[in-house]
Order: sequence, then C-alpha cells, then structure tokens
Amino acid sequence: MLKRSTLALLVALILGSLTWLLAQPRNTKLTADDYVEIQQLYARYNNAIDSGDGEAYAATFVPDGAFNTLAGHDALVGFIHNWRQKMGGANQRHWNTNLTITPAPEGASGSVYLLLVDVGARPPAILAAATYEDQLVKTAAGWRFKKRVTHNEDPPRTAAVAGKK
Repeated sequence: MLKRSTLALLVALILGSLTWLLAQPRNTKLTADDYVEIQQLYARYNNAIDSGDGEAYAATFVPDGAFNTLAGHDALVGFIHNWRQKMGGANQRHWNTNLTITPAPEGASGSVYLLLVDVGARPPAILAAATYEDQLVKTAAGWRFKKRVTHNEDPPRTAAVAGKK
C-alpha cells in the first residue's frame, strides 16, 4: 500500500512539474540572422516613410500592426499619405540610433532613438527627438512590427525658461 501511494505521489509531482514547465515563457534566442533582419526592418521603415511609400511602410508591419493609435494596413498607408501631403514629410528624414533588440517570448522587443531632421532647412534642423518602443514578430515574410509606440522627448525646462512668463 505504501508503494502505491508513493508511486501515485511521484506521478502527480512529475505531471504537475511538467504542466508548470510547459506554462513558462520560452527562453527565446535570436540568431545573428535575426538581428541583421531586424536592423534591416528598421532601415526599410525609415526609407519607406521618408520616401512617402505608404505600401512599403505598411509592409513593415503585420496586417493588424499598430503605430501609436493607428492600426491595420489602410490606416498605416493613409498615415504616410497624410505625412507627405499635410505634415511636411517631403523634407523630413528619420535618423535612428542606439537600437536595442531583446528576445521576447512572442518574438523580440526593440527600442531606438529617433531624431527627425528637416533637410529642407539650411543648415538642416532637428525638428523632434523621440524614442520608439517596439514589439516585433517573425512571420513567413520575415520580421515585422506588431506594435510601435513613439515617446516624444520634450526639452528639459531650465530655471531661466521656467521663470519666463
């Protein structure tokens, strides 16, 4: 009788441990090719937005991908049209640096600094500084953005500026 209960307890422990292990997030590893493909995704994104190619821009996202509050192919293509036609995007360039890519259970997380530069001004002028916070997934067509969130960086308020009326 003691052996049966010990065996039953052992089986229960093994099954419980196996269930727990399967429920844990997978320790995703990225290959060197993954890192290069993700870096190229960031370059294609910037080239598409700066050239006004809405289809190429939308293609850097999964079909239901989101940029800030915009989601889905049509909204992303419309954003690029609006960017070029109404927001002065024809003379603006996106410059990214300090890209960080981290493995995540669903793919990867990315973070990058952004400087938005007006190349129509002489000398060129920085229009904005921001960071992107990204969720990336690997699809049959390669790495794509699932979600991009922009965090604008306002200049710090100095005592002299804060005291002005």
